[in-house]
Amino acid sequence: MKQLTMNDLVKAHDLPFELFISEEQIEKRVRELGKAIEADYKGKKPLLLGVLNGAFVFAADLMRASEIDCEISFIKLSSYHGLQSSGEVETLIGLDVEVKDRDIIIVEDIVDSGKTLHYFLPELKKLRPASVALAIFLVKPNALEYPIHIDYQGFEIPNKFVIGYGLDYDGLGRNLRGVYQLVTDD
Repeated sequence: MKQLTMNDLVKAHDLPFELFISEEQIEKRVRELGKAIEADYKGKKPLLLGVLNGAFVFAADLMRASEIDCEISFIKLSSYHGLQSSGEVETLIGLDVEVKDRDIIIVEDIVDSGKTLHYFLPELKKLRPASVALAIFLVKPNALEYPIHIDYQGFEIPNKFVIGYGLDYDGLGRNLRGVYQLVTDD
């Protein structure tokens, strides 16, 4: 195991997590994604649709990194309890804005299996938006079970549990400026 400094380790509910993606790496990548969205949506006014709770930090930073007219709204979908996916997708807070004929960018913190988006995208498309794009902060390609086309991707990560930058472990860790992965023996 590599040597870690105190700043590289955090605890959440007595589980140790080590720094995996720094604040500086995140800021740089979000700026790049913001500029790509700015170029792709020039002259349009997209609606960023953040998936709560995890995507609130990424959605805010991504919106500020794009110098175009855009709006933001949030929905809440959940499939996680503790360290594991429950296998079921629940809609806890639904859409509260009109999406018909709008360009929608779904902003999600992480894609593991892809089940949440696999469930939600057909429901959204029934509302007839002009277009739907996905901006995903973290993707675990080795965990994908459903095909998901990602238009704006932050980082690919291994199939390990992570917290920070909006992601949590039972409510803790969302406020961390970097991304931390669970320390394991493997």
